[in-house]
Amino acid sequence: MRKNGNSALREGFTTGSAAAAAARAATIYALTAEAPEFVDIPLPPPHPADQNRLRIAIAHVADDGMGVRAAVVKDAGDDPDATHGARIEAHVILDPAFSGVGPHVLIGGGVGVGRVTLPGLPVAVGQAAINPGPLEQIRQSVLEVLPDYFKGIALVVVEVPGGEDIARHTLNPRLGITGGISILGTGGVVRPYSHGAWAECVRRSLDVARAAGHGAVVMTTGRRSERFFQERYANAPDICLVQAADFYALSLRSAAERGFGCVVWAVFFGKLVKQAQGFENTHAREAELDFALLARWAGEAGADEAACAAILGANTAAQVLALLSGDSAGAVAGRLTALLVGRAKTAAARHLDGHMAGHLAGQVGGHSGGHSGGQASASLDVRYVVFGLDGGCLYADDISPALFSPAPPLHLGRASR
Repeated sequence: MRKNGNSALREGFTTGSAAAAAARAATIYALTAEAPEFVDIPLPPPHPADQNRLRIAIAHVADDGMGVRAAVVKDAGDDPDATHGARIEAHVILDPAFSGVGPHVLIGGGVGVGRVTLPGLPVAVGQAAINPGPLEQIRQSVLEVLPDYFKGIALVVVEVPGGEDIARHTLNPRLGITGGISILGTGGVVRPYSHGAWAECVRRSLDVARAAGHGAVVMTTGRRSERFFQERYANAPDICLVQAADFYALSLRSAAERGFGCVVWAVFFGKLVKQAQGFENTHAREAELDFALLARWAGEAGADEAACAAILGANTAAQVLALLSGDSAGAVAGRLTALLVGRAKTAAARHLDGHMAGHLAGQVGGHSGGHSGGQASASLDVRYVVFGLDGGCLYADDISPALFSPAPPLHLGRASR
């Protein structure tokens, strides 16, 4: 497997590539009775000319009396992927029934592949959770090896033994995908700690919430902040909770594009500081805490010179919070948190303004099929709930139950189909 160009981390391949390779191997065996050890498959477009193929090992291929079943062991490389090591299988039946416009490749999902139960995803409700990119990748992988004389039907059923158990460790249940995993992979290759994959998950989560009629969502930075928010606001539906991780600007822009009226950020103090500093992405590799700036803000919030000097020598945001949270200085921590929230909201408006202006201009000057309800920052209400590491609430805007009352979607657009 290839190395990531920016590090020594090993790249892997997606479930879509695994399914495509298994389908290709099964088709080859059905045609030739030869079991390939490796197959070469196309990657979903677009890819550079020298990087548009992928070679994948085949773990098993055999005739089962009704067709041919092949299996690939999913390799996510060095990415912490819940599907790493999963057995992705394809069962292929070739029906030579003649069709003048054939061949046809029909693709479905079997055991361990989830079913879509909520609108908003790129797959229709009731269909197997195989995204359009992987679907086309599987189809092309089979079509490439079918001989010219074959004008019949190739029936491909993708299955994942144990897929239902694996799915419990993913966001599928929240997206309304039940019974198994999704077959994903817009690029075909898994890049370690892929920001692209997580960003796409954020967008899809927003699509589902919007299609269900919700006008407000809660962006959390991970499972702990999500859990603390749920404990405090039990009325918030799971479908409205989006693990946005470090994607501050992207999440705000994606919510505005989809016509949401309100975004609530449930964050820890450290992430709030980075958002207040104006970073678009708050990951440690891209955004460092500015302790000099934080000390100045603490001074504005009423911290004395000794506290400000201690902040200058701090190593973490948690350490700063501890310095300001003693019996005599707890009020300073509260005022500083409120100050940071105000600056984060200002940063949010800045992230949105230029982007949404361009987005709306693109709709007017380009196509009309996008989100007709793209919102400017003035109409996206950004609120905050801020936690300490112990789960204690440091700051909370008004988060009423009515905020999450669903209403008919105002702007369905492409992402809510």
